[in-house]
Amino acid sequence: MSVLRVGNASGFYGDRFSAMREMLTGGELDVLTGDYLAELTMLILGRDRLKDPEAGYARTFLRQLEECLGLARERGVRIVANAGGLNPAGLADAVRALADRLGIPVRVAHVEGDDLGAAHPGALAAHAYLGGFGIAACLRAGADVVVTGRVTDAALVTGPAAAHFGWAPTEYDRLAGAVVAGHLLECGAQATGGNYSFFQDGDVRRPGFPLAELHADGTSVITKHDGTGGFVDVGTVTAQLLYETGGARYAGPDVTARLDTVRLGREGPDRVRVEGVRGEAPPPTLKVGLNRLGGFRNEVAFVLTGLDIEAKAALVRAQLEPALVKIADVRWELARTDRPDAATEETASALLRLVVRDADQQVVGRALSGAAIELALAGYPGFHVLAPPGKGAPYGVFEDVYVPHGAVDHVAVLHDGRRVSVAPPPAQDTVVLAQVPEPPLPQPLPPGPVRRAPLGIVAGARSGDKGGDANVGVWARTDDAWRWLAHELTADRFCELIPEARDLPVTRHQLPNLRALNFVVEGILGEGVAAQARFDPQAKALGEWLRARHLDIPESLL
Repeated sequence: MSVLRVGNASGFYGDRFSAMREMLTGGELDVLTGDYLAELTMLILGRDRLKDPEAGYARTFLRQLEECLGLARERGVRIVANAGGLNPAGLADAVRALADRLGIPVRVAHVEGDDLGAAHPGALAAHAYLGGFGIAACLRAGADVVVTGRVTDAALVTGPAAAHFGWAPTEYDRLAGAVVAGHLLECGAQATGGNYSFFQDGDVRRPGFPLAELHADGTSVITKHDGTGGFVDVGTVTAQLLYETGGARYAGPDVTARLDTVRLGREGPDRVRVEGVRGEAPPPTLKVGLNRLGGFRNEVAFVLTGLDIEAKAALVRAQLEPALVKIADVRWELARTDRPDAATEETASALLRLVVRDADQQVVGRALSGAAIELALAGYPGFHVLAPPGKGAPYGVFEDVYVPHGAVDHVAVLHDGRRVSVAPPPAQDTVVLAQVPEPPLPQPLPPGPVRRAPLGIVAGARSGDKGGDANVGVWARTDDAWRWLAHELTADRFCELIPEARDLPVTRHQLPNLRALNFVVEGILGEGVAAQARFDPQAKALGEWLRARHLDIPESLL
């Protein structure tokens, strides 16, 4: 069968608004996907729905369609997006109303069944991660636009691929290939040079969005439209492949993809072939993301300038201590951004950050702001803050739980109103997830002179969040660098370089085909990104911090 060209126009709620038009006008496509959901987004949409029961979906998607629905129809491009969020039926109705107003004949379908709020009454949002076969049913029935709620990000690609190629639910290798392609597309420009360690290898001022040329056997080529910015090479694809993953088994509701089997190869300029992906039966349970309000949060950053930084910080803490005794969670962080004999006031200054959290908004609001601002003329010399503390804002807490496939009523609601149930995999077609045995280490480099230098000279990294955990994928650019990295960057050495991780469980996974290591740091993000417990709450820069740490690196690699 023909190649299926699937593009991406959104990696998150708030991504480049013009990307949908750019992808539709930039070159040939069969399907255009959009990923609008993340753990934090579900919390935001849940709060929207509290104010308006008709809300709960990504409104920017509708505005994009207002510009682009006719264009997609003219070009025969189907649109698949998880912008339905907490209300996919409401978004489907809104798309139909938009199409009627614009006079564009389109068939709109949606997928539902992910909402498990009734089983979790204390949660603001409780949604299972569905697979791609509901999307496939909608497309097979002729839908032009399919909107979903919480599906896995990769399902936006596995669904169209299964529909186009006629894959059965047990064709695991093919499905796994589509999962990998979907994972590579899901974050938009991260596959085309965005957020890339070696960004100076190309022009990434305005990277284009990626697309995958999928084949019936599950192999794919990751590329982008000709003439768009950014670049696609083995490095950019490796970086995205490692993003927000764990071990060699990448589990999903349709299939478990074996990341240790992925082979990448350059096929031409801005073209990377993805092949060799093996798949296994999915696990017997589905992941369910629970978002709830955790209380209220406030913060203030004190600017400490010049001499006696530590003493000034101690004075602030002592002066504010009486105002903080009733607050449940108080965190101080001193960032020594100051330099001796600095040429500017800003570079002579450090930041003392105070973050407070409590169930009572009043405790973290006026009580804190009053106590902090009262120090303006009675505190350390040079007292000022980056901004006065506010009244306290609500924060969210994320948790994941697991339920049997049968606990979810996965339904494709077709464009003509028919409801098609998507059967869960039979119990005999599921396998409990287990770690893959670690592969043997490569041969170490022969002994030789070393030089103290940043890890990032020889290795790239990409990091991200998964609930309260973070992952840091690190890959080498050459075979010799991999031989050194695999022996040098152990879990213990990782903890030495990242002191925050020293008291936390850290697991290292090897992916030799990618010349990569993946570290999972449990609990470093506390109760998840919405809780904002950490300076970098999504661990986006954790990998870049690691790359900046110095090690003894063989001179032959430098």
